[in-house]
Amino acid sequence: MKYNFNEIEAKWQKYWAENQTFKAVNNSEKPKYYVLDMFPYPSGAGLHVGHPLGYIASDIYARYKRHKGFNVLHPQGYDSFGLPAEQYAIQTGQHPAITTAENIKTYRRQLDQIGFSFDWSREVRTSDASYYKWTQWIFIQLFNSWFNNDTNKAEDISTLEAVFVSEGNLKVNAVCDDNIESFSADDWDAMSSEAKQKILLQYRLTYLAETEVNWCPELGTVLANDEIVNGVSERGGYPVIRKKMTQWSMRISAYAERLLQGLETIDWTDSLKESQRNWIGKSVGASVTFNVLPITNNQKPTTISVFTTRPDTIFGVSFMTLAPEHELVSQITTTEQKAEVDAYVLATAKRSERDRMADVKTISGAFTGAYAEHPFTKEPIPIWIGDYVLAGYGTGAVMSVPCGDERDYAFANHFNIPIINIFDGVDISESAFSDKEKTIIGNSDFLNGMNYKKATKRAIYELEQIGQGEGKTNYRLRDAVFSRQRYWGEPFPVYYVKGMPQMIDAAHLPIKLPEVEKYLPTETGEPPLGNATVWAWNSIDNKVVSNDLIDNETIFPLELNTMPGWAGSSFYFNRYMDPENPNEMASKEAMDYWQDVDLYIGGSEHATGHLLYARFWQKFLFDKGVVPVDEFAKKLINQGMILGNSAFVLIVKMNYVNEDSKFKIICRNDLKNSKEYFDEVIFENYIHSDSSFEKILDIQYIYSNIDISIINDITNELDIEKFKNHSLYSDYINGEFISNDDGKYLVTREVEKMSKSKYNVVNPDNIVSDYGADSLRLYEMFLGPLEQYKPWNTAGITGVHSFLKKLWKLYADDNGLKTTDTAPTKDNLKTLHKTIKKVEDDIENFSFNTSVSTFMIAVNELGAQKCTSKEILEPLLVLISPYAPHISEELWSQLGHERSISTVAFPKFDANHLVESSKNYPISFNGKTRFTMELSLDMSKDDIEAAVMAHEKTKEQLQGREPKKVIVVPGKIVNIVG
Repeated sequence: MKYNFNEIEAKWQKYWAENQTFKAVNNSEKPKYYVLDMFPYPSGAGLHVGHPLGYIASDIYARYKRHKGFNVLHPQGYDSFGLPAEQYAIQTGQHPAITTAENIKTYRRQLDQIGFSFDWSREVRTSDASYYKWTQWIFIQLFNSWFNNDTNKAEDISTLEAVFVSEGNLKVNAVCDDNIESFSADDWDAMSSEAKQKILLQYRLTYLAETEVNWCPELGTVLANDEIVNGVSERGGYPVIRKKMTQWSMRISAYAERLLQGLETIDWTDSLKESQRNWIGKSVGASVTFNVLPITNNQKPTTISVFTTRPDTIFGVSFMTLAPEHELVSQITTTEQKAEVDAYVLATAKRSERDRMADVKTISGAFTGAYAEHPFTKEPIPIWIGDYVLAGYGTGAVMSVPCGDERDYAFANHFNIPIINIFDGVDISESAFSDKEKTIIGNSDFLNGMNYKKATKRAIYELEQIGQGEGKTNYRLRDAVFSRQRYWGEPFPVYYVKGMPQMIDAAHLPIKLPEVEKYLPTETGEPPLGNATVWAWNSIDNKVVSNDLIDNETIFPLELNTMPGWAGSSFYFNRYMDPENPNEMASKEAMDYWQDVDLYIGGSEHATGHLLYARFWQKFLFDKGVVPVDEFAKKLINQGMILGNSAFVLIVKMNYVNEDSKFKIICRNDLKNSKEYFDEVIFENYIHSDSSFEKILDIQYIYSNIDISIINDITNELDIEKFKNHSLYSDYINGEFISNDDGKYLVTREVEKMSKSKYNVVNPDNIVSDYGADSLRLYEMFLGPLEQYKPWNTAGITGVHSFLKKLWKLYADDNGLKTTDTAPTKDNLKTLHKTIKKVEDDIENFSFNTSVSTFMIAVNELGAQKCTSKEILEPLLVLISPYAPHISEELWSQLGHERSISTVAFPKFDANHLVESSKNYPISFNGKTRFTMELSLDMSKDDIEAAVMAHEKTKEQLQGREPKKVIVVPGKIVNIVG
């Protein structure tokens, strides 16, 4: 009976699918356990071996929990809307739905062949209309809600309208737009319907507003901050600029404090929690109002509001700085300064917010020519603009105190702006201090002392007295821009009447994505949906109709933007609970049973994107009574990354006078990626010695990634013929290949991110074909702790594959099964139960790598013990089955069991089998061990001495002599001194 892993794995994957072995039920007497992976975006490249790492870990835990008697929900689906499919459609003209379906087919095949215990009956795809119906439904709920600060939750917009009808908005305590004008009940009653809609839009949790956004001209769309890397788009690497656009936004800022407090209730990693805390950015201080001094006699009174955490430093203000995008910049800039300011604003628009926040060295700015008035001294303060101030953070303006802030100091120093001592001038804080404390006023160390809190409190009081400030808590977290100028995304359930957004009734959802001829923006700059010819809403028949029928009386234009990628991923964990339900996102019964995710595994890169937005939506849905809990995942683990083992050669391109370029391909294992090495070693040894060196115009050094498929993984040798025939390297066919000193063409290896662009991707299909899925699963866990980054080395998988063959031989040989009904020995039981204890502890602590080592030790020990007892070997299979399910299922079946091993209870640990009842004593003569002797631990010293002295080997050593003394240490040694 041979271990034909390919046949075995295909057999059991088919069995699981046909029998729906891992299908969960929504009601069970068993306790529930919900294990979830962050679902994948199905790219055209398919999976590489780094992708399954988290899935294997979650699968082990899900299988373990089934063995422990839980009703386990372990679903999977696809985050199938997104920019890559749309970009491919633009290039090829192929509909994104077609390529997405093909990619999903590849992903499903690859996931199935690794043997995951997913409940595929619950699969969701965010691009399916039956799914995004509920994304649209949630958007409508947000539109129809406002956040009541008094109750600290979202409420229906109708309750706000009732307040307006009865008393206006004077007493409303809401999260809303800034600078909302006050009105009475009579004012509200006198307003037109359009005016009322505009006011309500200032309170709604999703709203239209002109917003500073990250605009990528090349992609023709707005990007979220997490879609930008080093100032360019993550997809394609295109430039991104700041631009004002009317966009849908969501008031995630309303939930800032609850998002902070909620972190204390969930078991997520400390680093992830800290990322979210920093992103939310809570700070306590004061709002201060500065009056702008008029430039002309007819200029309207203007003020600048700033938020500061240190109002006690107000006497150190020597200038003010506005964000270049601040709405007042154009109003207050003088004619003399306009050209300089306009140029600076234009230059700043090309830098992303992240670049501006990260850049602490570059100092740049422009003077507006305008001045503000100091609230207390009434002195004029120059108003500058600088890109270190962000429009979206705080008020987009700061009171600059160069003696108390490093960036303010650098700015002032660069532009020769005066630096004022904090306590010069009128000291409003004086009365807050004792005489002794007053003596140290003026010392900068005082600012960091205990008493600045008293000064802060006093400063706020004095600002309130003159009506130019108040205490305030501020958050860095800004409202989330929710519009994308893309085709391949969820359509908004919105149409427009006289420019005002109207929600389509939920009964008519989903509003399906229309067909378009082109996936690019229109010639007039509208989003791709502007190309749709059937994209208007008939408000009488409640259906989408031709644009030609728009009359703005009963038929109106639909929204042309689509929702961002994070929309569909912000609630999918709830939809999994009841994915076929056509009437509700999920039934109350299903939600009450599953409640939340017990274990969530995914990448840390989603900390301030998906994970923050999902928590926001969950809290909102909790407020609305839709979900039973306000945090969607109890525990979250960020898996590390499997890194690629990249290969490099140095390609030297030499351009000659009146000749074709020549190439030298340097394949040496001592190659260094440094200019010094190229100049000193490569130049002297391989270029300068060339007889035609004088004809060289210039030299280019290209330290190039080489496709690892043409590299011998064990020897690191480059296959020259494959290199010449590879489409990527056709230019180098006639190049001169320079080998190592021993004549071998070796590549330099470096560990870096596994990526298609680095040509270091290892396809799991090849690994599964050559070694089997169980080997892949074990090896990925064996590489190291789940949370750590670790390099992939295909050669290393042979070790775990050999282990599986050894495991097979423990149960079977060429003649069939070797197992027997014989009773286990004491050593057999000891090996089994220490393995049970270690594996259970490892799984509970997510230390999967050490479990694999434990299995290897157990199989070696049982092999040495020549164990054939079913009483030992059957529970051992159950222990191994979460890690290597295919071989475990096959051997379990061969042992005569009809039910899947996944249904079997996890073995119970019995500590009695690890309790030692005897001791194998080393018997020494004059300090040198001569033999060992197993004796009961219950024996007295006299009994031990008598037994040892009576032993034949003791008599041989003494040869009739009487020992001088016998030293007995119970439980340790016996030493006979002769």
